[in-house]
Amino acid sequence: MSANVLFDAPGPKARRRNRIYAAVGTLAVAGLIVYIVLRLNTTGQFAGYMWNLFEYTGIQQRIENGIVSTLEAFALAGVCSLVLATVLAAGRLSDHAPVRWAATAIVEFFRALPLLILIFVLYASVFSPFWALVTGLTLYNGSVQAEVFRAGINAVPRGQAEAAYALGMRKTQVMLTVLVPQAIRSMLPTIISQLVVTLKDTSLGYIITYEELLYAGRLVAANTVTPGGYPYVPVVIVIGAVYIAMCLALSALANWIERRGRRSRKGTPPVPDVLESVVAQSE
Repeated sequence: MSANVLFDAPGPKARRRNRIYAAVGTLAVAGLIVYIVLRLNTTGQFAGYMWNLFEYTGIQQRIENGIVSTLEAFALAGVCSLVLATVLAAGRLSDHAPVRWAATAIVEFFRALPLLILIFVLYASVFSPFWALVTGLTLYNGSVQAEVFRAGINAVPRGQAEAAYALGMRKTQVMLTVLVPQAIRSMLPTIISQLVVTLKDTSLGYIITYEELLYAGRLVAANTVTPGGYPYVPVVIVIGAVYIAMCLALSALANWIERRGRRSRKGTPPVPDVLESVVAQSE
């Protein structure tokens, strides 16, 4: 019913036109995919000898090591970014103006700075490839997550905090016992969605020679010669499938948490659109 208030329901002509647009778009995408597959098939990319390299134990071990290195960088960067986000969000919500201004400057600076430049600068200064990647991911994603935290806490109805203050609670008590527990339920899906972005951004370690999954794939393709040439396309397809599988696993976790939040007896989490807009602005 609320949807009818926000926009006019399409009539028969509009629905027919939308179906035509959807059919044309689907056919266009399907045609593009078929063209790419036929093109790759013509150049011999699907020939058996191009894919035999994945049967070797050494190749499998190198890809496995790349996955482990990717997950190590992601896990450490994910945890550190959440800790940094908590500190920056507390600073953004501080009653002291200098603290608020400093936190705002840090958040806005690292959100605006391209992540690739940040990682490269860290690598060119004093950091090893691993720590340059982890530190860059932490600073960027921590700044983004800080805005998610701040938006989630501000989305809690103001009456909740006012009632807590009326009972004599101090600000720390209000934050920890009233606002944060309610905000976490609405923030979790958005936080995990941003962690998916963090996982994909670990591929930027390729630029600074950190041996994550993409870098391992390049080494595999560059050091394997087949009758059809270097197997870059098969390696990219396999590496891409692994990235998609890992991201889908995290996305499934976010969806599961969101469904549990909707079924909770405590009601629907407050204003999730605010959190989505924060992430959208950072991308």
